[in-house]
Amino acid sequence: MSADAEKKKILVIEDEEHVRTLLSRILEKDGYEVRVAKDGLDGLRTLEVFRPDLILADVMMPNLDGLTFTKALKNRRETRVIPVIFVTAKSDPLSMIEGINVGAKFYITKPFQIEDVLAKVRKVLGEKGHRMDTKKR
Repeated sequence: MSADAEKKKILVIEDEEHVRTLLSRILEKDGYEVRVAKDGLDGLRTLEVFRPDLILADVMMPNLDGLTFTKALKNRRETRVIPVIFVTAKSDPLSMIEGINVGAKFYITKPFQIEDVLAKVRKVLGEKGHRMDTKKR
């Protein structure tokens, strides 16, 4: 990401602290402004003061799960355009279909590859260089 470009903002909603920290660090290292929330309710509160360009959300969380959070997000006129990527341990086909049906752009299963997360984030945000780097050796 070029230094003169305005930083894209990402909200990470994840109840597992180590996953939340990992996602936050890799996204910040890639040049994004990141805020974090520990569950869907915390995510909705964060949206009152922070308007992200993208949300990464876990599906299974206490208080308000990712699916219910995304439904609430899509029902609000001021937030319905914010894209969502689910990052979750739920990898069965029905869960994936449900995630896409509530409005998720992508469904990333845990454990995830950092390159996969970054490639999907870049693709959703329409940034150049969203192809995965194949020169690994």
